Amino acid sequence: MMRIIMGLVLAGALAACGADGEPWTPTMSTTIGMGSGGVYTSGNVGVHKGPVSINVGRGCGRNGCW
Repeated sequence: MMRIIMGLVLAGALAACGADGEPWTPTMSTTIGMGSGGVYTSGNVGVHKGPVSINVGRGCGRNGCW
């Protein structure tokens, strides 16, 4: 079991350092705004590698969170 765990850790470290190619770049953005409906917030996190981007966003405003 320990060998499997160590193998996964080493594979993750190899992928993270970019030795097998360009590493995935993390991205994050936040927005805080104010309008006639009150204050709203939104956030977005993701990863980027070459032409591929994967993002997840969430926001909250007058009508709740979505």
